[in-house]
Amino acid sequence: MTVARGGGAAFSAEDVAGELARAGVGNVALCLHSSLSSFRHLEDGPASVVDALVLRRVTVLVPAFSWDAFAVWPPPAHLRPDRNGTSYAGVISQETGSAFAPGCGEIDADMGAIPKEILGRSTHIRGDHPLCSFAALGPGAVSLVGQQTWLDVHAPLAVLVERGGLVALAGVGLDRMTLIHLAEQRAGRTPFRRWARAADGPVQMVSVGGCSEGFGNLEPVLAPLGRSVMIAGSTWRIFPAAVALAAAVSAIRADPRITHCAGLSCERCNDAVSGGPIV
Repeated sequence: MTVARGGGAAFSAEDVAGELARAGVGNVALCLHSSLSSFRHLEDGPASVVDALVLRRVTVLVPAFSWDAFAVWPPPAHLRPDRNGTSYAGVISQETGSAFAPGCGEIDADMGAIPKEILGRSTHIRGDHPLCSFAALGPGAVSLVGQQTWLDVHAPLAVLVERGGLVALAGVGLDRMTLIHLAEQRAGRTPFRRWARAADGPVQMVSVGGCSEGFGNLEPVLAPLGRSVMIAGSTWRIFPAAVALAAAVSAIRADPRITHCAGLSCERCNDAVSGGPIV
């Protein structure tokens, strides 16, 4: 460790890798949801975390959403399915006119520093989805995100499960766990549809997740399945993806309203509980 500005120890990539090793994290596919502010001083900021994962031969998967750059609104009249988590009324036009490409580098600011750092690495692989792509870095990156399509938004998570991967929440809650969106789909819900422009011009529907503000309601179900470890001052909750997915699917089937947020009028939650869009 080095001394951070203002005193205290700064964690290098090697330090973080050592803590990952002590936590038994290595040679695995891992979906990471994180808040950089949950870490103590990092010698090179988010690069210290990413470099540590590389040192541990972790194939790290992160959401790399890009709604701000590529969402089209309002949608064409013929692409407005019922029960789709939106009223289509009183819309304000939002369209950049540009089309997504996996190498574009665009990412929403609220994705956080670690996904942005991964997108800045020349060896990253990004899925093909204009609004809700996932990016991966590591030895299994291609197989992890290569199956993502505009209508199969959760494909990287399905591959993660098949490969016996992990999900880690680093300083964030269950409302950030994208695996629960896959659980909703496996429980029988159709993913919502939103809209983006294809490279050849026309606007197309794409599948996306819904409201996640109520995912904390699954805490009693999922908490016993995870373990907590400290990594560079950040509390990581690590879950086996397949086990967590199966538990969440069962819970949603038993009580569809368990994912509903506190907003009784939330269109996305109400329509999700009803089964999602009619397409």
